Amino acid sequence: MLSLFKKKALQYNFKNIGTDMHSHILPGIDDGAKNIEESIVLIEKLKVLGYHKLIATPHVMGDYFRNTPEKIKKTLDLLREEVSKRNIKIDIEAAAEYYLDEFFEHNLQQNNVLTFSNYLLFELSYINEPNNLEDIISEIREKGYFPVLAHPERYVYFHNSTDRYEEIKKFGCYFQLNTISLTGYYGKGIKKAAEKLVSLGLIDFLGSDAHHLKHLEALEKSLSLKPMEELLKNISLNSTL
Repeated sequence: MLSLFKKKALQYNFKNIGTDMHSHILPGIDDGAKNIEESIVLIEKLKVLGYHKLIATPHVMGDYFRNTPEKIKKTLDLLREEVSKRNIKIDIEAAAEYYLDEFFEHNLQQNNVLTFSNYLLFELSYINEPNNLEDIISEIREKGYFPVLAHPERYVYFHNSTDRYEEIKKFGCYFQLNTISLTGYYGKGIKKAAEKLVSLGLIDFLGSDAHHLKHLEALEKSLSLKPMEELLKNISLNSTL
């Protein structure tokens, strides 16, 4: 596996933005890394690609992953301990990626959420846009958090309406692009939507959304793409985290 790290020099890297603010590297608590060894492989690869800080964002979903801040922090401590033992020089923190459901709304009302620098990362259904999206964004802001929509390019119901993206942005929502969307990893339609969001200047954060090595192979591929030059120059919020 380590041979994957010894490839020719890339055209670009992630050193300038520094922080990956969306990943699933915590072991055994969602559909990302299954164990510590898988976590370490992902961390080492992300470090090679130029990141010096990783923010783990495990899924929180009422029907599947009922992760609590306490469970996430405990798993983070275990991972940090292993990273330290192996003398891997990288900062690791944790927040969460919240699915908009009743479980999230309950946790939000109780302020029982994990954020990074007060940014709250959330995702939507891939099938239908929630009817109350603006209301939830407003609730997040009223609680004192900055809402960040994960991978807006992946919601196909937005693809025929650029105006909808702009409406959501005007409500005070930040957008986080999955960098590998630009490679076509999720399909041509999502690639096209990603390119459109970039060209319109609607992207605020870049994230790997890394669950496994295939994602990181695509992430490495993204660094040879022309749009990355503009993105890596203009995306500034990652580096503030």
